Amino acid sequence: MRVLYFAWLRERLDRSEQQVEPPEQVKTVADLINWMAENDEAFALAVEKRSLIRAAINAQIVSHDASLADAHTIALFPPMTGG
Repeated sequence: MRVLYFAWLRERLDRSEQQVEPPEQVKTVADLINWMAENDEAFALAVEKRSLIRAAINAQIVSHDASLADAHTIALFPPMTGG
């Protein structure tokens, strides 16, 4: 699964994307974020306030309880502002 990072997440992690292979028990976006935080200290620090993190699965905005079934690409980004 490909994970893309945008805005200050990309800057804090010093990477724009990565490939991950989460275990079978990782079934939702929240599970994925938690699993990645457990396995990557930089990621854990970057997503410390998880409620601020927005997600998209295959280019569709989703909530953290969205299923990862059929997910090929997950995008993680902070809230957007207009202007």
